Amino acid sequence: MSAIPVEVEQTTALAIHERGKLIKSLRRFDMVFFTVCAFVGLDTLGTVAQNGPEGFLWLGILAFVFVAPYMLLMAEVGSAFTQEGGPYEWTKLAFGRLQGGIAATMYWITNPLWVGGSLAFISHDAWSSNVFKIGTASAGDYSFKLIFIWISIGVAIISLRYGKWIPNFGALLRFVVLGFFSLTTIIYGIKHGFAGFQWSHITPTRAVFFGLVPILLFNYVGFELQNGAAEEMENPQRDVPFSVLRSGILGVLSYVVPILCILVVLPASKVTGIGGFIDAVTATFHGVYGGAAHTLLVIMTLGFVAALVTSGAVWMIGSDRVQAVAAYDGAFAPFFGIFNRRLGTPVRVNVMSGIVSSAFCITAIYLLKHQSTANAFTVVLDIAISTTLISYLWIFPAALKLRYSHPRVHRPYVHPWGNVGIWVSTILTTFWIALGSWEAVFPDTLERLFGVGYGFKGSWGVGQGEFEALTLGALAVIFAIALIGYAAGAGVRAQSVETPLEPVPAPVA
Repeated sequence: MSAIPVEVEQTTALAIHERGKLIKSLRRFDMVFFTVCAFVGLDTLGTVAQNGPEGFLWLGILAFVFVAPYMLLMAEVGSAFTQEGGPYEWTKLAFGRLQGGIAATMYWITNPLWVGGSLAFISHDAWSSNVFKIGTASAGDYSFKLIFIWISIGVAIISLRYGKWIPNFGALLRFVVLGFFSLTTIIYGIKHGFAGFQWSHITPTRAVFFGLVPILLFNYVGFELQNGAAEEMENPQRDVPFSVLRSGILGVLSYVVPILCILVVLPASKVTGIGGFIDAVTATFHGVYGGAAHTLLVIMTLGFVAALVTSGAVWMIGSDRVQAVAAYDGAFAPFFGIFNRRLGTPVRVNVMSGIVSSAFCITAIYLLKHQSTANAFTVVLDIAISTTLISYLWIFPAALKLRYSHPRVHRPYVHPWGNVGIWVSTILTTFWIALGSWEAVFPDTLERLFGVGYGFKGSWGVGQGEFEALTLGALAVIFAIALIGYAAGAGVRAQSVETPLEPVPAPVA
C-alpha cells in the first residue's frame, strides 16, 4: 500500500484552534450575490460617465483585458487553495509569511478608511440633498456618518449564516436601483429626445487613460473577496469558479448598461463626477415623473445609501477575515486572530475596523472644514484607499507562482489555455494594477513622459513635493503597521504546525 503525497503548509497551533470555530454557511447562490455586492459600486458611476464615450470605451476595454483574465486567475487559485483568508494564504504560500502579512494589511486597511471616508461622505451628501438636510460638521452630520459606519461593522460581526443576507440584499438592490434608473433614462429620452452617443468623442486620449484607468480598476476588483471566508463555504472547490464567472458577467453589465443609458440620453452638462449617479437620477426623474418625482427620488436615494452600506459591509466581512487569518497564522498581532466561538466571526478585527473608520471619519469632518488642511487630507484619503490596488501586486503573481510551487494541489478548475494562459493573465492583470498603483502614488510622472498636461496644483490643491511627502508618508505608516504586527506574531509563529493544503486522499494499492 502506498499513499499519494499531498502538499502541506506550515501554520500555527492558534490557527488550527481558531479554524475549528468556522461555520459553513455560504452556498453558490450566496457567493454569486456576495461577489456582485463587492464588485458593483455605485459611488463612482458618475465619475466614469463624466468622461463621456471615451470613459465608456475604457470601461469596455478593461472588461476584456483586465476583468476576464482576473476572473480566470481567481477561478483557478480560489477553487484550489480553499483556506480561510484566501488572499493572505495565497501570498504566504507563494512568497512567505512576511509578504503575506504585508499584503493582508494593505488589503484590509483600505476598507475602514473607505467606509469612514468616501462612502459615509457620499451617503451624507445624497441624504442631505434628497431626504432631509443635515448640516455639514453638525451633530447630525457626525451621527449620520457614525451610524453608517457601525451598521457596516455590525453586519460583519453577526454570524455569516445571517449576515450573508445583507450582501445578498445589497446585490438585489443594485439590480433594482440600476434597472429602474436605466428604464427611466430610456423613458426620458423618448419624451425629451436622446442626446445621442457622441461617437466623435470616443477616440482614446492619453489624458483620460491616465486619469480614469485607476478608478476603473478600483471598480473592477473583488472576485477574491469571497475566499476570505473560504472555509465557511459549503463547497468552494465546486462553487468558486461558477460564482466568479456569473458575478463577473452580472457585474460588468451592471456598470455598462446604466452608464450607456446616461451617455445616450443625458446631455453632457447633466453628467457630473462624484455623486453624479444621484445627479443623473434627479435630472431624469424630474423629466419623467412630474409630481411623483420627489417621492421616487427619495426612494432611490434610500436605495443608493443602502447599497453603499452593503458595499462597506461586504468588504468588511471579507477583508477583516483576511486580516484575522494573518493574525492567527502569526503574520499580525495574535490578539486580532481570535474568532468568536458563538458567531464564528473575527469580532476583534471587526471592532478595530469600526474604531479606525470612526476615528478617520471624525478627523475628516473636522479637517475638511478648513481649507488649509482639507487638500492635504484628501491626498491622504486617496492614497489610503489606493492600497487595495497595491495589495494585488502580491495577489496576482501569487496565483502564477502557486502553479509551479504547489503543482500537486488538485485544481478543480484550470486556466483554459494552460501555462501560456496563466502567464498571459498574470502579466495583464499585474500590468494594469501596477499602472493604477503608480498613478495613485506618483501622478504626473507618466503624464510628463507622454506629454500630457496635468495641472498638479489644480487637481490636488497641493504641490507635487507636498503630495509625494503625504503619499509616501501614508504608505510608510501602513508598512510600519504591517511590520509591527508581524513582529508581534513571533510567539505564535514559534508554535508551528504542519497541515495538509487539501483533504488527504485515501491510500491506494
